[in-house]
Order: sequence, then structure tokens, then C-alpha cells
Amino acid sequence: MLTGGPLDVLTGDYLAELTMLILGRDRLKSPELGYAKTFLRQLERSLALARERGVRIVANAGGLNPAGLADAIRALAAAAGIPVSVAHVEGDDLMPFAEGALTANAYLGGAGITACLRAGADVVVTGRVTDAALVSGPAAWWFDWAPDDHDRLAGAVVAGHVLECGTQSTGGNYSFFTAHDVRRPGFPLAEIAEDGSSVITKHPGTGGVVSVGTVTAQLLYETQGPRYLGPDVTARLDTVRLAQVDADRVSVTGVVGEAPPTTLKVGVTRIGGWRNEVVFVLTGLDIEEKAALVQAQLAEALSQVATADWTLARTDHEDARTEETASALLRLVVRDPSPDRVGRALTSEAVELALASYPGFHVTSPPGPAQPYGIFTSSTVPSATVPHVAVLPDGTRHPVPSAPSPPVPSPPVPSDPSDVVPPVPARPLDRAPAGPAPAEPTVRVPLGRLAGARSGDKGGDANIGVWVGSDEAWEWLHATLTVEELQSLLPETAGLAVTRHPLPNLRALNFTIAGILGAGVASAHRFDPQAKALGEWLRARHVDIPARLLPTHLPLTPEGTAP
Repeated sequence: MLTGGPLDVLTGDYLAELTMLILGRDRLKSPELGYAKTFLRQLERSLALARERGVRIVANAGGLNPAGLADAIRALAAAAGIPVSVAHVEGDDLMPFAEGALTANAYLGGAGITACLRAGADVVVTGRVTDAALVSGPAAWWFDWAPDDHDRLAGAVVAGHVLECGTQSTGGNYSFFTAHDVRRPGFPLAEIAEDGSSVITKHPGTGGVVSVGTVTAQLLYETQGPRYLGPDVTARLDTVRLAQVDADRVSVTGVVGEAPPTTLKVGVTRIGGWRNEVVFVLTGLDIEEKAALVQAQLAEALSQVATADWTLARTDHEDARTEETASALLRLVVRDPSPDRVGRALTSEAVELALASYPGFHVTSPPGPAQPYGIFTSSTVPSATVPHVAVLPDGTRHPVPSAPSPPVPSPPVPSDPSDVVPPVPARPLDRAPAGPAPAEPTVRVPLGRLAGARSGDKGGDANIGVWVGSDEAWEWLHATLTVEELQSLLPETAGLAVTRHPLPNLRALNFTIAGILGAGVASAHRFDPQAKALGEWLRARHVDIPARLLPTHLPLTPEGTAP
């Protein structure tokens, strides 16, 4: 990013929910730890170049110890003879918070970053801030925005959300990846204007692609309703308008901002207990019977374990040409408050079945000890109770006031598109579609032949954003992909609370699925613990799509279906 073209601010997002648990365990070993050590290694290679080019660096790599990271940066710069001023933002750490909590951090906004940059900092490191604050904070500094410049701030927050996962907005993890060369996608950048609008692009000559589709995919990533709540502003995602203005240049305009909520989100991690797993390989015939035998043989050993989950993945093929493709995988995951009950003794007992179980018995790894697993939960606290502080380059502690409270509460945005949504700039697509079209020829194909999807995790919940590329396809998608249809296509969501949010400007539907990830990624509750592939599973399910909406090159069988 520093060598590929002009840049004013270089940002870095280091704090996934799982990262906070890892840093919390580091801090238990030594109070001097708790920040992302990888950031220091990267900075060692790039600090001189950033200083030479006048590029400010803003990162949340401070984690649980932003002051410690700031000191480490000063030491690094002094050893290298690089004159830089370093500031940091703190106040997010709310420990001690609740019984059993390992970490508890409020999600701060960008105002502390703004204060540090206004004081002349070359490098600003923070603890837990919202991912988008790494962009909205510098933008507010550059343009001298006020805290109530809600539309401008909301535009920068949306730009920050697009940038926060790096190459996910330049073709990485993109549903339609076969249409582009995304072997080495370049990192995205945002050209932000004074009015808060932006152009998402990348440095010339870098790989990947910036398109309305790639930006849409990232906009839908790990979001919930049309209101994107943040500590500085509430950004209305249902007002975002995207346009392809040139090759690898997508404009982001029309973003409406509202006052932020009067509370801050708090992410809390805990050690949930101990886990272990064994994966049995079942090859050839009688797969179901082999799986049943193993489960029966281990039933007594598992009777004292808090939870034991079995999953049979039928990866086997009939009359397979290789042994691997003739095999299925039976996965046992055990969890317990005590490491002894799920430790090496238990996994050894599974392996000791080797000469007394199903034919062809083997496992994918040797017996192992129990490993701790974490739990992530979130709550809220009043914004005014969190001591948001910018520690300026000269050591001055600058308290950052919480954002002004809204004069009246904003009405909720409904999940039912038939309800009234507060008015936004009108265009025909803002209308809810009239309903399903009359019967017409359809083709039964995977949903992904027409729609893209992006999914991810928020604690124990997951979201799936689904979008299409034309008004006609949007009319069909909106009428067809209801909550009931989604649960039919994804049976694992049955019995869970699923909410649908239409985003007409993006021709998209966003679904939130409560509780599908259990206690979050660190608990490894599911085969796909962060729901990264949930959207791709949905795209692989077969539905009846009007033939007129499908690509003309899609071949049909004599029965009218696609192969």
C-alpha cells in the first residue's frame, strides 16, 4: 500500500472476536503482553517509508494493551533513528466486568483517533474500536467534521466497513470469482470526499477487481438490519448507492446518517471449558453401520462427559477410483468443564478400538490433550460510563466526550418490507416489489447461478447477505427468498430465529440467524465455526428460477433443467 500509489492514511484492523480471547490468554501470562505482536514486525519493515511519504498509520493492534504497544513503537522508532510521534486511544477495557470474564471491551468510535491526529500523531494505535472507526476517525480529522455531521460520518463508516476486511472487497472470497483473476487481489483504498461520499478503488497494477458486486458483497458482510449502529453515528445501509464509475472504481453515495445510540456494545470473552476431538475414517461399504458401531463402542466412555457431538460427513463416493474419495469422516467433539474428562485418556480410548471395531479402522490424528475453548458474548453499557481517552503524543490525556444523544429515539427499521420505513431519497427500486410474477417457464438450478452471497459471524449468530445484479432478478429474489424458503433450503436453521432485512438499493436481502454458532467461533460449535461458507451452501441449493433471468449460456437438459 505504501509503494503502490498515493496514500494519506494507512489503516490496519487486527481485532477479530477470537483475537480478543487469544490476547486475553497472553495477558494472563504477562501483563506486558495483550497487543498484536505481528503489527510490530510489519511496522519494522514499513515505518521509515511511511514517515518518508507522510503517511499516517492508524491501527487497532493495541488490543488489550494499547499503551504498551505505543511504548514498543517508540522504542522501535528510536532504535531505527526514525523521528515519529506516537499516540494511543484507551478506555475500552472494562475489566473487571463480570464473574468469569477474561476480557470485556467496549467498542469505541473514531473520535479518539481524530483527537490524536489533530495533535500531530504520525502513528495512532487503539484498543477495541469499531472496525469502521479506523476510517471514520481519520476522515473526521482530515475534513474537520463535527460530531453531528451525521451524513458525512455515516458515509465514512460505510467506506470503513468496505475496507475493514481488506481484499474481500477486491475479489477475495467473492461468489463470482471465476469471472476475474483474483489469484493475488490488491488491497482496497477509499478516496473520501468532504461530503462523506467515496470511491472504492485499488492501486494501479494490483490484482483482483473492484466492482459493484465485490463492494456489495463486503457491505453485506457481518451486518444485521438496515441500521448499522456505531458509537459515532448510525449509518443507514438502505440508503447506500453504488455505481461503477470506471474500471476498478465504485462510487459510494447517498448514505444517510442518524444519531448514534446512547449505549456502546461490549464484547466479553470467557474460558468456556475444555474440548477435544477425534475424526474416524470410514471407507467403502456400510458407512452408516460402521458409524453406529463406533458410537455404541464409545457410549460408556462418553457417559460422564458434559457434551459429546457426533457428525458424519458423507464425503464418500460409490465405486470410487481412489481410497480417499471412497471414505467418509465421522467426527466426535467432546466438551467438559474438566480437562481430565476430555483429555488424552478419552482420545486414547477411541484409538484403542483400532483392532476391535469396524473394518478399515483408522483416525486422522493421534490422541491429543484437551484444549481450552472460549465463549464470546456481547452486552451494552451507557456510552457516558465508558472513559474514552486519547493519549496524545506529548502524553496529555484528552477525554473524549460521548456522542450527543438524539433528541428523539429513531424509529426501528422493520424486518417486514410491507411496514413503513422512514423516508429516504426515492427511486423506483426503493419500492417493495409488487409480488411474484405470473407462472412462467423456470429452470431448477443452484441459487448461485443467479445470486451472490456473503456470510459471517457475530458471536453466536450468523448473517447471510444475498444479492443479484438486475432489477428483474431483485423482484424475483425479494418475492421468493422468504424466511420460510431459507429455512427450507438450509435445514440446519430450522427452529432458530431468522430475520430478513430487504436492502432494495443494493438489490439484496440480509438474513440474521440467531444462535446457529452456539457460543461463538472459539467454542468450535460447528464444522464451519464462523459461518464463512454458509452463504455458499445456500448458493448451492437448487431452486426454480425463471429461465429469462438466467445466463443465456446455461445449457438445459431435455427435461428443462440445468445439468
